Amino acid sequence: MSEIPLPLAPDTVGLLEGLTTTRSIRRYLDEPVPDDVLRDIMFAATRAPSGSNRQPFRFMVLTDSDRARQAKHLVARGAQKIWGSKRATDGYDDGSGVRDDSPKARMARVMQEYVDHFADVPVMVLAVLVRYRDATPTEGASVYPACQNLLLAARALGYGGVITGFHAFVEPELRSLLGIPEQSLLAATITLGKPAGRHGPVRRLPMRETVFGDSWGESVPWAVDPPGTQVMTTRFGSDNPPSTGPTA
Repeated sequence: MSEIPLPLAPDTVGLLEGLTTTRSIRRYLDEPVPDDVLRDIMFAATRAPSGSNRQPFRFMVLTDSDRARQAKHLVARGAQKIWGSKRATDGYDDGSGVRDDSPKARMARVMQEYVDHFADVPVMVLAVLVRYRDATPTEGASVYPACQNLLLAARALGYGGVITGFHAFVEPELRSLLGIPEQSLLAATITLGKPAGRHGPVRRLPMRETVFGDSWGESVPWAVDPPGTQVMTTRFGSDNPPSTGPTA
């Protein structure tokens, strides 16, 4: 990439379209993410809001150096351990999980493939919060908006990613390898690449289950999903469907 500053790439995805179609991408083509694309993605991440505009977020972008590969292999070990435990405790191989065509079974296959090949992801980004005070329950508000900006920018540029906590199992080794300050918060591990699948409308709970008025649990008349909205029919970890069906 040239040292001459380059303008941002043209935006090919509208803001509302990006917000409603940015899927968690866990399967990637075997190709690197170009430096100019990484520049645009990370620039968008650094434009995120933070408390008092202190901008305490920092990002380590790990691609193909020897140290980066070591870090990926470390986190891959954590990913396999954490997913193996979650697969068992959340019953992904029980109930509807034994049917190949069920949402649980499909998710289990995707996750297993993801963790099995985690060390080969094109890019791994570590999101770090540099603490300027004692830890608080709300401190993530100064780093997670930047993570979402990152994922939305990847979507806009034809790439994709997913935010994980797989670093937690190997955090001491990871900090030592990369020199991450002990007093900081290692907030997230994000993988990025060119999707092997595609983005598209995300499935979520209907608005009436998540948007209330002035009485808790009571929705408001205007909280109606747009026509064609796809909603969740199964909550993972359970075989019980939501209380409502697809939106008309």
